Formats: sequence, C-alpha cells, structure tokens
Amino acid sequence: MAGVELTATGAVLALIIGLVASGIGGAIGGIMTGGKSLGNELAAMMGGFYGPIGGVTGILVGLIVLALVG
Repeated sequence: MAGVELTATGAVLALIIGLVASGIGGAIGGIMTGGKSLGNELAAMMGGFYGPIGGVTGILVGLIVLALVG
C-alpha cells in the first residue's frame, strides 16, 4: 500500500469532519435513548453537546497514531 502523508491541512480537515459527525451521531443517539422521557429536542441538544467529547478525543488519538506511524 502506498504511504499517504498526513499534512496539517488534512489533519484539520479530519478533525472538523469528525467533530461534525460526532455531534450528529450524539444528537441521534440522544434522541434514541432519551427522546421519549426528555423530549426529542432536549435529548438531541444534550447528545449533540456530549457526543463530541468522546469523538474528538478518539479522533485526536487516531491522528497522533497516524502521524507517528506514517
């Protein structure tokens, strides 16, 4: 497999895309888990806030590992 070099632009782009995706995933997960008891809007807002907390950490770890390996 040909090596793909990680650039600063690519890392920032991956971080932004991951942040948006984890926010959307958190909102969907919040609606699925707490939408009935809290209401869909509140559950989506809470999920959209707490989703990126874990998502961004995983993305940063992945980018660091990719930078060290590649």
